[in-house]
Amino acid sequence: MSNDIFNFDPFVELNGYRDALRQLVESGWMMPRDLLPAAVAAVVIALDVIDTGPALVIQANLPGVRADEVNITVTGNVLTIKGALPEHNDLQPGSTYLRRERRAASFSRSVALPIAVDAEHAEAHFKDGVLTLSLPKAESIRPKNITVVNE
Repeated sequence: MSNDIFNFDPFVELNGYRDALRQLVESGWMMPRDLLPAAVAAVVIALDVIDTGPALVIQANLPGVRADEVNITVTGNVLTIKGALPEHNDLQPGSTYLRRERRAASFSRSVALPIAVDAEHAEAHFKDGVLTLSLPKAESIRPKNITVVNE
């Protein structure tokens, strides 16, 4: 298949990014050892979504984050968890970092919920770095019992 129609070759584009990164490293803007922490600084929140029957329970690992630094919203069927990791600067005077991987960073994770929930009755608890969010299922999707009348 030819890309001549669009004049676009993804491998050429990737080579351009690779060359730009190499130029940054070689010019001293960043050191190779800094690449991994910079990549990790974009915090990824690990989530579990559990269907308990009457509710969805979401558990998220948020080590180092305080409960008052977390913002949770539900818009339609999308759950968003946002927050920030605080800056750690506990150096003694005259000290120098030999390795620094803990960085202040903002994070945000959105996930489409598989079913409608009642966000008005949601509960969130934070313990030992784990956020547990309970979202009751919307009344409209809960099972309804229909009584059969004998005539």
